[in-house]
Amino acid sequence: MTDPTAPEPAPRPQVQPGPQLMPPIEGPTAPTPNLSIISMILGILGLLIGLVGGGLLFSVGGVVLGHLGQRKEPEAKGFWLTGLITGYVGILLNLIVIVVWIVVFVALAAAGDNFTYPG
Repeated sequence: MTDPTAPEPAPRPQVQPGPQLMPPIEGPTAPTPNLSIISMILGILGLLIGLVGGGLLFSVGGVVLGHLGQRKEPEAKGFWLTGLITGYVGILLNLIVIVVWIVVFVALAAAGDNFTYPG
């Protein structure tokens, strides 16, 4: 028995959902391109350490893993391509720096015979 003259209550406002922080995951996700990322890291390290002549092993590792990543992880082209480029440039830089160090040490060794002690 409701009173027909009583006003109806105001409708409740509908609550809208807020923005999603992360979209829902749908289907399988792509695997992480580990070989390509490690190739990039090793290539960059080989290039940087190669400035003093000690990064040859890092550069070779970057090239090897870059080629493996190229075959097994073609979707990560940016990573393995960076690893290959920096790896090859690092190998060249390391070889040049090593040759310069050898020339410097040979020159110092040859000049050391002419030194006389005062006295």
